[in-house]
Amino acid sequence: MNLLLLFFVVAVALPLSLLAGRIWLDFGLTPNAMVILSELRLPRALLAIIVGSGLGAAGAAMQGYLRNPLADPGLFGIAPGAALGAVASFWFGYSASAWLLPVFALAGAAGAMALLALIAGRTGGIALFTLAGMMIASLAGAMMSLAISLAPNAFAMSEIVTWLMGALTDRAWSDVYLAAPLTLAGIACFWMGRKDLDALVLGDAAARSLGMRPAVLQAWLIAGVGLTVGSGVAVAGIIGFVGLIVPHLVRPLTDRKPSSLIIPSALAGALLVLVADSVVRILPLVTELRLGIALSLIGAPFFLWLLLRMRRGLA
Repeated sequence: MNLLLLFFVVAVALPLSLLAGRIWLDFGLTPNAMVILSELRLPRALLAIIVGSGLGAAGAAMQGYLRNPLADPGLFGIAPGAALGAVASFWFGYSASAWLLPVFALAGAAGAMALLALIAGRTGGIALFTLAGMMIASLAGAMMSLAISLAPNAFAMSEIVTWLMGALTDRAWSDVYLAAPLTLAGIACFWMGRKDLDALVLGDAAARSLGMRPAVLQAWLIAGVGLTVGSGVAVAGIIGFVGLIVPHLVRPLTDRKPSSLIIPSALAGALLVLVADSVVRILPLVTELRLGIALSLIGAPFFLWLLLRMRRGLA
């Protein structure tokens, strides 16, 4: 019933998002309304749904695996790896191509996935897995800072900084075709590991006694996060906090098992990014507010509220 409700809300938000913008579409008055709808608004709205669903599902899976409600997809270092790949495409002047920028970003995500699996994949230990992800994220962040400081010209530096803020502006159908299958495959990976995630709630020893194989579960998670987050970063830049916020919003509507959170979190993530992207389009600003900044303005206070709630729980 809750899934149907989320489906219904997303279905209502989608047509409203198609109409919203600096120019509100009126098919009787707006010139070229169908062209604006089919070539600009529709791919952008679909991309918001795709990126949001991937980030939401990744957040639910990570919080279940780490048994930490503060876990976020960026913690694994795969999003920074994808961002580093995209920054490299700007640095070498390949960003003008419609395909090379996402290809570089996906290559960066794949490199981060391979490094994470190489360091922590064999042990299956959550602590080593988390520390390896943090190391990769720190390394990728340092290399992006180096790339910005050594940018070949001011234009490349401006492109890098702007892209890292995250946005869905001027995205095309090619971005939808790239992100949609990869995101679906990533969510399928989380779904394959759902039973092991549920077993992990009982603790490591109990989960192993129930047949949970840590290395296999890690492989599903690495593949899932790499596909969902990597494809999202490849087409939209860095959009944070969705994976942190969404599982908390939908958890009271479920039985709180990690497996019960994956699909509702995907739908809620799609709704959050779709609504946020619609809002940034209609804000009366000189230039459009970047989507990544808007979600950070929502996510940072939410994160602070979570910390204060946890502190009260520990008191």
